[in-house]
Amino acid sequence: MAIGVFLFGMIGLGFTIWPNIVPPGLTVWDAAAPERSQIFMLVGVVITMPLIIIYTGWAYWVFRGKVADTGYH
Repeated sequence: MAIGVFLFGMIGLGFTIWPNIVPPGLTVWDAAAPERSQIFMLVGVVITMPLIIIYTGWAYWVFRGKVADTGYH
């Protein structure tokens, strides 16, 4: 319930200041990075995210069954 209250508070704050990031001077579009920078970051994410997911899956596969039923406490 606390998470819900927090999320609704953040959503409400977002609606009250939209589209200004720093009211009243800077809008979302003024604060956004240039399109070339965003494309560069997108290419980096497309390359690295599958590697991270594969490595995480491999790590879970290697360590499966190593913890007893009582957990790690």
